[in-house]
Amino acid sequence: MTAVDPLSDGELTLRPSQPNGLVTSFAVVRDGPGGPSGPEDALGTVEIRRTTPGAALLTWALDGGQGVAQQAVSLVAEYAFAELGLERLQVEVDIELHSSARVAIRSGFRREGVLRGAALVDGERRDVAIYGRRVDDPRPDTVTGWTALMDSTLPKKRVIAHVVVRDTAGRVLLCQVSYKKDLELPGGVVEPDEDPATGASREMEEELGTALPLLGVLAIDWLPRWGGWGDAVEILYDGGVHDPSLIDRLQPDGFEIKSISWRAPEELAGLVSPLNARRIPMLLAAPNHLHNLSNGSPITS
Repeated sequence: MTAVDPLSDGELTLRPSQPNGLVTSFAVVRDGPGGPSGPEDALGTVEIRRTTPGAALLTWALDGGQGVAQQAVSLVAEYAFAELGLERLQVEVDIELHSSARVAIRSGFRREGVLRGAALVDGERRDVAIYGRRVDDPRPDTVTGWTALMDSTLPKKRVIAHVVVRDTAGRVLLCQVSYKKDLELPGGVVEPDEDPATGASREMEEELGTALPLLGVLAIDWLPRWGGWGDAVEILYDGGVHDPSLIDRLQPDGFEIKSISWRAPEELAGLVSPLNARRIPMLLAAPNHLHNLSNGSPITS
């Protein structure tokens, strides 16, 4: 498809209005048997409304189904970048309008986030999904472009990496954190593009001044939604068995980690979260077993 005036892909013709500096509207028609010069079937409009320099909001009101909308939106996007010199287009879709979301994705717009309660529909606050396309994005009909589109829509699950450090007396190293009363294992949330083991070591270095060698995985646990957090996958690494004097060589950061202590399994109830009260004694009792957990309990067949 080429961006020409009028725009056409051999099936649809789009006639842009004269830009007024803010809005360009495109009348969309289905070509008749004679092509763009033959009898036409009016299908609706697509509109570009400039929002900031180099960027615009794209909307459409079309008959003919998702296929027609996708063709028209794709043509307009090409025109906006090639002829109007725009660098970014944005589409805003009521989160319940799945067909409109599919049109945006198939036209090369990546899902970028959700504005909660941004639309008022029949007196009800509705969430609005934001989709964006940049002039330098790979085209949606290429492998790289399509995978980037799919990546923007697929679920992204949080990954947490904690380290179970034991002493020769069978106790576990726990941290008193500044943001809650429960004692916690060293570790934390894995960053984007960071492998979980590296994340666990980084967190230990930041929190305690030392990244102990990781000897393997003790458990993989799935955590359901809780207290405002979305669900997550947690990996618990084996931080090894150490002399109790190790604690004297560790240096809590004083900001996130206020203090550290060795705790025996029988001490944990009331000191740690119910989740850790379920699973830490289990891990300490069988450190050579890979524990497959769901919310701190073994997954059984």
